[in-house]
Amino acid sequence: MLRRTSRFRRTAGAVAVLAAVALTAGACAGQDSAEAGSGQQSSIRIGAWIPLTGAVAAYGVPQKAGADAYFKMLNAQGGINGRKVDWTVKDNAFDPQQTVQIARQLIGQDKVVAIVNANGTAQAEAAFPFVLTQSKVPIVDEQGGSESWYRPPRPGLFGTQTLYEDQAAAVAAWAVQDGAKKILVVHSDPAAFVNVAKQVEPVAKKVDPSVEVDRLAVKFQTTDYTPVVSKVKAEKPDAVILILTSPEAAAYLKEARLQGLAQATYGYAPVAAESTIALAKNAAEGLKAVQLVKAPSDAEPAVQEFRTAMAKYEPGQDAGFLALWGWSNAKVFAQIVKTIKGPVTSAAITEAYEKATAVDPGVSPVMRFGANDHLGTRSVQRVVVKKGVWVSSGDFYTPPARD
Repeated sequence: MLRRTSRFRRTAGAVAVLAAVALTAGACAGQDSAEAGSGQQSSIRIGAWIPLTGAVAAYGVPQKAGADAYFKMLNAQGGINGRKVDWTVKDNAFDPQQTVQIARQLIGQDKVVAIVNANGTAQAEAAFPFVLTQSKVPIVDEQGGSESWYRPPRPGLFGTQTLYEDQAAAVAAWAVQDGAKKILVVHSDPAAFVNVAKQVEPVAKKVDPSVEVDRLAVKFQTTDYTPVVSKVKAEKPDAVILILTSPEAAAYLKEARLQGLAQATYGYAPVAAESTIALAKNAAEGLKAVQLVKAPSDAEPAVQEFRTAMAKYEPGQDAGFLALWGWSNAKVFAQIVKTIKGPVTSAAITEAYEKATAVDPGVSPVMRFGANDHLGTRSVQRVVVKKGVWVSSGDFYTPPARD
């Protein structure tokens, strides 16, 4: 009897403990549900895939630093409507397969409600089926993209980056407005570069039907631009438009200087990088290009805020164009999500973007979205190299429509 009573007491005690634990867990779950239902989430969980290692880490690392600086500043100021932003970034090494696995981790394990300020066109496309179609999680402010993403618009996909094709259109119009009558487009030979280069002629002729436009293809990642520049000299253009990577553009500029070329030279956003000046040095002086954001050297308050935050929250990181891209995307997201009343869910974010008709981050064009327009802008910023620094020229500019 004593043993049985003792066992009974121990069993009863264990049951009581388990019951107490269950009640506590249930109370916590109820509290969490009530908290979510009342819109009082303690944080907003978002994520991104960005190349932090590999061949394009030079793009991904500063992009991440810029967004990190903004979110850290935002959280220090109280977050979004009292909720801190929890931005989880995973290194995809610019690989599509790794990106798919990262997408599953971010959504399945980290429970993110949106993919924000990620990087890569092919990488994002590989994750579309799982993220957009299966999980219904929006992908917003991606670095990269193509026209097919937005025509027609895909549910849950919203962009802030002016398409490369529109960047080429903007450069073409700029060159003609500067008086060019004969334009030569020097471009890398992969199809993606060729497609962008093809956008120059129609827009140039729309501005001035008498303009002549020719194209010169160059093998991708060419380092010896001696024969290329010799061909350019033989063509005798009034203006040269570079659809190249930053290192290729720098190689062209250095060789052009050696051979005494004096034609006006223009480039699209990948050319407008600090690395172009660092590699080309004095040969980059006077180079004109379009960018997605203001020049980081500008004295405007919105740009100064960026530089101050970078110095405070990301010391040692370069406060250049790439960091400013990341900063701008993070700011667009915050401004749009701030309009959400109640829980910040994937569906609520998608709806908020569709209603965001005038989002002004200050450092990039005003973004205008809609149910049938998921690309926020076609505008670019003109920038010029002056005394070894990129500086803005005028305000944001929208190129003529492409036919």
